[in-house]
Amino acid sequence: MNIKYKLTIVSFLQFFVWGAWLITIGNYWFGNKGWGGAEFGAVFSTLGISSIIMPALTGIIADKWVNAEKLYGILHILSGLVMCFLPQVEDPIVFYWMIFLAMLFYMPSIAMSNSVAFSLLKSNKFDVVKVFPSIRVWGTIGFIAAMWITNLSGNKASANMFYISSITSFALGVYAFTLPTCPVQGKDQNNTSFSKRLGLDAFKLLANYKMALFFVFSMFLGGALQLTNMYGDTFLSDFSKIVAYQDSLVVRYSTIILSISQISETLFILAIPFFLKRFGIKQVMLFSMIAWVLRFGLFAFGDPGDGLWMIILSCIIYGMAFDFFNISGSLFIETTTDQSIRSSAQGLFMMMTNGFGSFFGGIISGVMIDTYFTTDGIRDWKNIWLSFAFYSLLITIAFAILFKHKHVPKEPDVTII
Repeated sequence: MNIKYKLTIVSFLQFFVWGAWLITIGNYWFGNKGWGGAEFGAVFSTLGISSIIMPALTGIIADKWVNAEKLYGILHILSGLVMCFLPQVEDPIVFYWMIFLAMLFYMPSIAMSNSVAFSLLKSNKFDVVKVFPSIRVWGTIGFIAAMWITNLSGNKASANMFYISSITSFALGVYAFTLPTCPVQGKDQNNTSFSKRLGLDAFKLLANYKMALFFVFSMFLGGALQLTNMYGDTFLSDFSKIVAYQDSLVVRYSTIILSISQISETLFILAIPFFLKRFGIKQVMLFSMIAWVLRFGLFAFGDPGDGLWMIILSCIIYGMAFDFFNISGSLFIETTTDQSIRSSAQGLFMMMTNGFGSFFGGIISGVMIDTYFTTDGIRDWKNIWLSFAFYSLLITIAFAILFKHKHVPKEPDVTII
């Protein structure tokens, strides 16, 4: 089979594994188990912790001791093994530690799937910049497909979502062993310091006020990135408690409605080069922050009846909110940091957003919802979303005032990967 097709299958399955449960776990947690919000926030914080400590460590292992494609397969087999035991867990604390273990295996596999793809494409003389985007987009398609299957099979609040994820993870793990070899780097890495391999050399960027401010705001906005993944499906499904909406399309197909967000994400990527050329990185990032305000605000006032358009529009806006921040932020680092620490700086950006940002966002949102917005098991979704919108608005205003970056209009060489 052509290597591009092999890598397309890898990309599809990589995110299918995640999409099978990430959006719907809130329904399982609150609706099926009836567990609390603070513990749920802690569960989502495991994504952040794993993103901080594991990618660099598995990268070192792949560079020095184990072929990347084999290590990638092992990570998925171990992740799938843990996930298949989750349905038997009856205690939220035990569930936390189990999902934490699963994420320690899964989260580094995201970066490793890219490394494997780059290595194999280069060894087969492909232009990575040209070929990789068409492969990676199938990851988003896989995520959407998993969401649809989980919803349409009646498992959006069922433990079967974990079995779907586990079986797919096993399949991907085994399939990875059929990929061509990605040899270890061995001696080429011997002269590289351990701190540099961990990406710690990028921390010297924090001595620069502008870069330090950028990373701080990255962490703050990173706290909002997973909130609708955490609570979106539970929010829409909770409309079933209102008689007028019990049999609405939003309640029955909540996960499919939310998949509009991922579809939008694939489309907004195409608009980024135009916006960067016309407005510059700071303005594009501000557009993203404003989009987060609208994303949460529209959810606050939307409903399955006359307010359905707000829910749909919120899902469409998600594409701008997510892509314009993550991709423009990555491009800002690419164009403003020295080449010698550029990879480490990109790692630091991901650590601040998907690591520390997601960790604190998960913990704080869970405690806040339990303490201020839940009464007798009923969640006040309107004020929950308004509080998230207000948080995003404060970040937007502060970023607009404090972050100074002059845009010089020019023809940018921007390729979205």
